[in-house]
This record gives sequence, C-alpha cells and structure tokens, in this order.
Amino acid sequence: MIDKKQFAGLRKTYAALDEEREKLIIHARAVIKSSKCVIYAVHRGDLSDAQSLVKSLKQEFEFTKKISQKNGDLDTGMFKVAEQEFVEAMALYILVTDRRLATQSELGVSLDGFLLGLCDLSGELVRKSINAARAEDYSLVSYLHDFLEELYGEILQFDLRNGEIRKKFDGMKYDIRKLDDLLLDLKMRGLNGNTKKSS
Repeated sequence: MIDKKQFAGLRKTYAALDEEREKLIIHARAVIKSSKCVIYAVHRGDLSDAQSLVKSLKQEFEFTKKISQKNGDLDTGMFKVAEQEFVEAMALYILVTDRRLATQSELGVSLDGFLLGLCDLSGELVRKSINAARAEDYSLVSYLHDFLEELYGEILQFDLRNGEIRKKFDGMKYDIRKLDDLLLDLKMRGLNGNTKKSS
C-alpha cells in the first residue's frame, strides 16, 4: 500500500533541507548585519574601518550565495533581502571611495537584487548629503543630488512590473525631492552648492 522506505528517504531529505535552510538564514542575517555596519562606517567617515568590513562582507556574501544556489528548495526570502542589503552597502562604499556606480557583474548579484539595492541606496544618499551639508561639504551635496537624479533616470527606462522593485523605485522620487529641497535651502542661505565652504 504505502512505500515506507520512500517516506523514510523523504524524511531524511526534508531534515537535511531544513538544516541547510537554517544555515542559509543564519548566514543571510550575518550579511544583512555586516552590510549595515559598512553603511554606518561610511556615514561616520571611517573609510579604513569600512574597507576591512567590506572585505569580510564580500566573503560572507559569497559563502551565503553558494548555500542558496546549491538547492532552489532552500529559498526562504532571506537571501533576497541579504542580496539587496549587500548591493546597497557595496554601492554606497564604492560611490564614496571611487566616485562611480558599482556594476552588477562586479558584485555578482541577480538583476532583481541589483535594482532593489540601488533603489534602497537613494535613502542612504539623502543621509550622506545631510551629513555633507553639516560638514559644509556643499560640492558633495551637489554631486550626490546629480548622481541620484541620473540613477533615477536610468532605472526609469526599465519597464517595471507592479511589485517590490516598482514600489522601491517610486520611493526614489521622494528622496530626490529631499535633495532638491536641501540644495534650495543651501542656495537661499547664500551657500554655494558647488564648493566646500571655507572655515
């Protein structure tokens, strides 16, 4: 009637998958935490600390990606979140240190993960711009504003379906508006958005 050996094998497979799934969740959480640490170090202006954090973040992400790719049944949604957090952190770090946008291929991420991470990046650019304004680095505020507008223009050309990417992309408009307001405020106060104010 029922093949008991089959079910014994299925239980063994299920238990092994469950163990791998838990492993994936643990490492995905580590990627998320490390990504936040990189972002925090960049905002503090501690690029030396950020550099060493980036090195360990890359290793953790690659290890987590291998676990995720080993079996499609392991998908918990956690890797997707970890991937976009990784993109956000790496994109911010590379932008601040190299003045360029990281590429999908150099990060080794999926297209969805790349776009989601870039959409999330906009909020960090607002935060970085506010910190730059406080430090009287008005040229950086202007640079980040122009960069975000250009990034928005590129993603705008995708035919995005209604979903998570579309929702995050729509939120970028509000971040651009915040930077518009910040630049306008600097201009009205007689501060040049293209130069660093001398002390």
